[in-house]
Amino acid sequence: MATGLREGMASIAQKGLIQPKETLSETNKKNNSLYIGIPKEISFQENRIALTPLSVALLINNGHRVIIESGAGVGANFSDNDYSEQGATISFHKKEVFEADILVKIAPPTLEEIGMMHKGQTLISALQMGGLKENYLKALLNKKINALCFENLRDEGGILSVVRAMSEIVGATSIFIAAEYLSTATGGKGLMLGGFTGVPPTEIVILGAGTVGEYAARTALSLGAEVKVFDSSIYRLRRLQNNLGSRVFTSVMQPIVLGKAITTCDVVIGAIRATHGRSPCIVMEETVARMKPNSVVIDVSIDQGGCFETSEVTNHSNPVFRKHEVIHYCVPNIASRVPRTASYALTNIFAPILLDIGDMGGLMGVVWSKPGIREALYIYQGHLTNKDLANMFNLPYKDIELLVVSNQ
Repeated sequence: MATGLREGMASIAQKGLIQPKETLSETNKKNNSLYIGIPKEISFQENRIALTPLSVALLINNGHRVIIESGAGVGANFSDNDYSEQGATISFHKKEVFEADILVKIAPPTLEEIGMMHKGQTLISALQMGGLKENYLKALLNKKINALCFENLRDEGGILSVVRAMSEIVGATSIFIAAEYLSTATGGKGLMLGGFTGVPPTEIVILGAGTVGEYAARTALSLGAEVKVFDSSIYRLRRLQNNLGSRVFTSVMQPIVLGKAITTCDVVIGAIRATHGRSPCIVMEETVARMKPNSVVIDVSIDQGGCFETSEVTNHSNPVFRKHEVIHYCVPNIASRVPRTASYALTNIFAPILLDIGDMGGLMGVVWSKPGIREALYIYQGHLTNKDLANMFNLPYKDIELLVVSNQ
């Protein structure tokens, strides 16, 4: 028994030696006060905000400080007063907000905003790898920023938490957009989306059985529509059918079956995502030309190039255009159409991470203990820790685990 006890103590000691000293020292400093800055988004039609007033109250009650740029929450219908009542400091100077130790944004900071950041600052924001430039990345590296991209944040189940939440919102919202543009008030064919006794239901075709497709189908079914979902993956189709039941029609991408479904339906939603690069173009112009007049096409995949040959990027001010008498809705940032709901979804993810950073003595305490957050860290103390980014721009890559150990 004594031998077993000695072996157990030796094992614990060995683990202590393997774990970085920085992490151990940080963990001892529990509940250290964080200084969190929320700047106003200047990206085109970005209306979301990373933290809601109640989340700010939660952080402040845990001993942290929050500074918010005046007007940052207006897009999501949160006033400066809503935040100040919960204890946040409201600043009219962006530079003052950028002096915070932790910045939480939606869109990536511009080069001008990076110029206002200070050495060793922590940044939590989107990365948007599709439009990333090398000079942007080098600007962050030169400032020795610790940067997390929220697209890569994973929860305890290994799910991309922000991507999943936004996809659920976009999927459901796309059906409400379809209902709006089927109405004659917006130049549609005058149909009510769904169905009721004695009237044939609206026919909706959804391309893609991922999260967006599933939540679009779930919402459409709840309104009484007839839903057909197409995907190239039997696994995704089976998962969707198991989740939604037998009321939804599923099929693989057979050109004849798909073409017939698209040309006879009222609404087509393109929700096919590419793992890397451009989304595949599934529906050719000749198929769109054969669709019923005043039908609606919603291309959710437009931020990756779109899956309709006729798609062109639009925005929230001018969201639709007509081609072959078919209404096309091709806005990339659909979640910003419902920014308050999207902000609630985001704050549920970001607030616990910020609390953990405080409770675990700093960013590295969280990064070391939570693999899902470690995966989202792409710059640490001036080193690039994301292999995909390093390969993309031919820059040196450092493994985060080895980097932390070697810095001790």
